[in-house]
Amino acid sequence: MTKTVLITGGAGFIGHRVTNHLLDLGYTPRLFDNLYRPDDKASDLMADPRVEFVQGDVRHLHRIDEAMDGVSDVIHLAATNINKSQVDTTEGFEVNLMGSENTFRSAVRHGVRRIVFASSASVYGEPESLPMDENSPRNPVTPYCISKDASERLLEFYAQKYDIEWNALRFFNVYGPGQNIDAYYTSVIQVFIKRIIDGEAPMIDGDGSQTMDFVHVDDIARSLVLALESDQQGHICNIGTGTETSVADLARILLKALGSDLEPQFSPRDVLVTRRRADWSKAKEILGWEPTILVEDGIAELAKGLADEYRAGISA
Repeated sequence: MTKTVLITGGAGFIGHRVTNHLLDLGYTPRLFDNLYRPDDKASDLMADPRVEFVQGDVRHLHRIDEAMDGVSDVIHLAATNINKSQVDTTEGFEVNLMGSENTFRSAVRHGVRRIVFASSASVYGEPESLPMDENSPRNPVTPYCISKDASERLLEFYAQKYDIEWNALRFFNVYGPGQNIDAYYTSVIQVFIKRIIDGEAPMIDGDGSQTMDFVHVDDIARSLVLALESDQQGHICNIGTGTETSVADLARILLKALGSDLEPQFSPRDVLVTRRRADWSKAKEILGWEPTILVEDGIAELAKGLADEYRAGISA
């Protein structure tokens, strides 16, 4: 019997890739999305007869209840990003926290087997030590980070009270083709690429020593499916590569990939978090997951693809 999986935010950057994985495995994906920031390929997915689509917003419980009817499991991705949550704090908490509350409550009402929640490594804030594991202190510093932390705790509450299965994944710095340019930590890739193609040097905030743990969106999508299908549940797992890439190194990777001899430029500015590096050993132990795309390879491939798209747009 085909299982129907509800994906909140299913028409987004990560959602459409998860959908493709689920289709390959014989599931019926049901996408729930307000289409505020749909992925470029979302329209193709929604036209696929194997995919169900419900337009709605996680802030509206009655719409989630309608979408939840008849599903076996839920992958909860819907959220506003870090930048938007700081500009409009109220909307950020309504979508990210109350949206989680509505999703979890509705899942319980409808007897869903398992919830997989997309959390964030931003719950750690500035790390006290590296690599960061799931027991590292949590010190969220923005409304987005606070809401992700609170949503994790809320999910644990529902699981204990109603005996529902769950897994939560803390994503590090997700990147890949089709990502919106307003993503706080990884939009720097697209911004750098555009500047390089225009013959301008990448402009780096601070001294460029701040680091990120870039993890490819295809590895992210795979982790979500594994968290859905794993025999184990009730776990929080980091999803990263364990590779620290400084912003200065990122600029050099992009310059090399695009064949440019420009040199990065630096400008003084504070950054939210100075370092990121994941300990993903628990994800390997619990889910059988490990990263498959090397950071330098993935970023170089992305750079070339975006450069081709950008140049094609200019010529058109």
